[in-house]
Amino acid sequence: MLRKRLSMLAPILAATIFSTTTAPASAEEVFSSSNRAKQRIVVRVDVSEQRMTVIQGGQRLYDWDVSTARVGKYTPRGTFQPQFFSPNHRSSKYGGAPMPWSVFYDGDYAIHGTDAISRLGAPASAGCVRLHPDNAKLLYAMIFEAGKAETFIVVQD
Repeated sequence: MLRKRLSMLAPILAATIFSTTTAPASAEEVFSSSNRAKQRIVVRVDVSEQRMTVIQGGQRLYDWDVSTARVGKYTPRGTFQPQFFSPNHRSSKYGGAPMPWSVFYDGDYAIHGTDAISRLGAPASAGCVRLHPDNAKLLYAMIFEAGKAETFIVVQD
């Protein structure tokens, strides 16, 4: 009886031991394989430059001005995947402000279009990544078609 219980626990113990010694793939490892996936999209947001680069299937397709968090606000850094889409979103936190073509990637944070086009290229948002509405619509369509699992959003300084 004891032997049977131990044999049942062995796979669980092995998984626990190996899972604590195996590190997750680094962003470099994940993105280095992007040439193998025709649909894979990498959206790189450079906060210090206020620029976004869109790469699909290992090919750089677009470079756009963005606006990230203004002074006193914060745009989260890291590697994310889209969580949900909202083509005609309105902010519940900022008086119903329009957020067209929203791709939410970290809770309340999204990439979306803005009507403050003249402010693109400089920090101006409450934390989201703002784009020209035409670019936001294009990016939204690309990500929606490729799928959330094939899209990586990298926000860096």
